[in-house]
Amino acid sequence: MISYIKGELTEVSEEGITIEANGLGYEVRMPLSSLDSLPRTGSQLKVYTYLYVREDAIGLFGFLTRDDLKVFKLLITVNGIGPKGALGILSAITPDDLRFAVLSDDVKTIAKAPGIGNKTASKLIIELKDKLKLEDAFEQKLINQMEGQPPLKGTGSVAADIRKEAIEALVVLGYSATDAAKVVRNTEIKEGMTSEDVLKQSLKSLL
Repeated sequence: MISYIKGELTEVSEEGITIEANGLGYEVRMPLSSLDSLPRTGSQLKVYTYLYVREDAIGLFGFLTRDDLKVFKLLITVNGIGPKGALGILSAITPDDLRFAVLSDDVKTIAKAPGIGNKTASKLIIELKDKLKLEDAFEQKLINQMEGQPPLKGTGSVAADIRKEAIEALVVLGYSATDAAKVVRNTEIKEGMTSEDVLKQSLKSLL
């Protein structure tokens, strides 16, 4: 099993990349969202990989983070969604947004992915909902932010707790976890603010 490949990025196409390591060129398929984040050709790159093998085909799929790979593996456990469909979903929806969409029964967000209609999105939610927890989704989102994604407005464990409480309150009020997370993420948390203050500001943005 190939856990990851580290080498020189030699080629980028619409479907993926070619990465050269130890004199071998590996053709790796990647989500479109990952292709947009690649360094220029000639740069060193590390991709986490999944080798998909069946009787009539072998494919190597690559991801820039372990979390992307983890969610890809989760998606292909859904009946009717293969590697190509999973890549399409991750091209349109971030792992964080996907988790929140599943937990909040947000069929509309998942159905935005190419080739995924409302019926498939509903089935995906049913099959994955029991495998995800809201607390883990919040925790992973914070980890992803700390590992290089744009920082949230307001940092530290106190701010993280305030954001979490505000998001949970919005979900209780009927907003999807995806929309709640997005609006709270863009709300600046100043010293002395409470989760109620953040909730009020977030509601103003949603109205």
